[in-house]
Amino acid sequence: MSPSQPPDGDPAPADGRLPAAALGELADGTFSVYVHVPFCRTRCGYCDFNTYTASELGSEPGASRDSYAEAVRTELDLAARVLGTTPPVGTVFFGGGTPTLLPAEDLVRILADIDQRFGLEPGAEVTTESNPESVTRADLDRLVAGGFTRISFGMQSAVPHVLQVLERQHTPGRVDEVVEQARAAGFASISLDLIYGSPGESEQDWQRSLDAALACRPDHISAYSLIVEEGTRLARQVRRGELADIDDDVHAERYLQAEETLVSQQMSAYEVSNWARSEADRCRHNLAYWRGGHWWGVGPGAHSHVGGVRWWNVRHPAAWAARLAEDVSPAQGRETLDAETRRVEQVMLQLRLAEGLDLDVLTTSERARVAAHVAAGRAQVVDGHLRLTLAGRLLADGIVRDLLD
Repeated sequence: MSPSQPPDGDPAPADGRLPAAALGELADGTFSVYVHVPFCRTRCGYCDFNTYTASELGSEPGASRDSYAEAVRTELDLAARVLGTTPPVGTVFFGGGTPTLLPAEDLVRILADIDQRFGLEPGAEVTTESNPESVTRADLDRLVAGGFTRISFGMQSAVPHVLQVLERQHTPGRVDEVVEQARAAGFASISLDLIYGSPGESEQDWQRSLDAALACRPDHISAYSLIVEEGTRLARQVRRGELADIDDDVHAERYLQAEETLVSQQMSAYEVSNWARSEADRCRHNLAYWRGGHWWGVGPGAHSHVGGVRWWNVRHPAAWAARLAEDVSPAQGRETLDAETRRVEQVMLQLRLAEGLDLDVLTTSERARVAAHVAAGRAQVVDGHLRLTLAGRLLADGIVRDLLD
C-alpha cells in the first residue's frame, strides 16, 4: 500500500534509469514485485492509503478499471528496460485498494506479464488482498489456476458496531464462507487482517473478533492497532468529539489479548503485528521488505527500492498512466540512501522480527544500551541476535529510539 504523503525526495530521471551500483546489488539479491490497485467500492473513514472510488475517477486511461491492466503492463515494460537482467521474482503482492475489484482475468494476466518479463522462481509466493464481498468462488478458482498461491482478506472485525465505526460492511457469515471457498479453490495460504482499538470496541468485542477469525482456521493473521491518520474522515470525527480518541493503554491490552489468544491456537508472532501457524505460512513478501530486499512497485503511488535507491510514483491513476503513455517514468521523486541511513532502517525493521537483529549491525555505543533492555525484560540476546520479548514488542518503537539515540 502507498502512504498518503510521500517524502519530497530528489527529481527522478525521466527514463527511470538507476545507478550501476544499485543494479549491481540487485544482481546478487532477491527480487519482488508489488502491484498497487487503487480502486475501492467505498472509502473507509480510517484509511489514508492511495485509493479511489469510482465516483472520484473519470474514464481516462489508468483511472478506469477497464484500462488499468494495460497501464500496469506498460510500467512493467519500463521496469524490464531499467533493470535489465534480474534474479527471478520470488514474491508478488497485489495490494490496494481492493485488487479483486479488477476482473480475476486481469490479475492473472498481470502476473503472466511479470513472469514473461522477469521470470518467477519455482514456488514463488503470489498474494492478492481482497475484501470478503469483492470476490466470487469462480474468481478464486481462476486466480489459483493462474498462479496465485496466497490471499489476504480484510476482515477487520466481527462486531457490527465496530465495523460501522470503521465504515466496513460484511454480510453476516461472509468471511467464513469466502475463506472456505478460497481453501476449496486451492490457495496454499489464507490470511485475515484485523484491526483493534477502535472507538467503542470493548475487550469482549475484540475477543469475539479473534474467536471468529480463528474459527475460519486461517494460516496467518495480521492484527494492527487503529491509527487515527491526519486528513481522514476518522480524524475529523475524533477532532469534533463524535468519536473517542485512541488510547495507547487500551491498545497494549488488546495486543496482549491477541497474543494470548493466538498463541493458544498454535499461532506464533514472527513480526510484531503478524502471526502464522508455521514458518511456511509467514508472508515472504513482507519479510523481503523488512529484511531490506529489492522490489519494484507498480501503480499510482507505489514505492520501490533497488540497491539503496528508493522512489515513489505519482499518486493519481490518470497522471500515472499519462506519464507511461508518453514513455516517461511515473516516478515523482526518489532518494539514494547512504550507508548510515540503510543501517538505521535495518535496525528499525529487523528488530520487529522474531528472528531479531544481528548485534553486529549496532555501533559500540548502541550495543552498550542493550544490557538495560535485557535487564528490564524487554529483550533477549540469542545466538548473537537482539530479540524483543513480549514486553519489548509493546515498546518496540521506544526501544529503537533509545538504541539509536
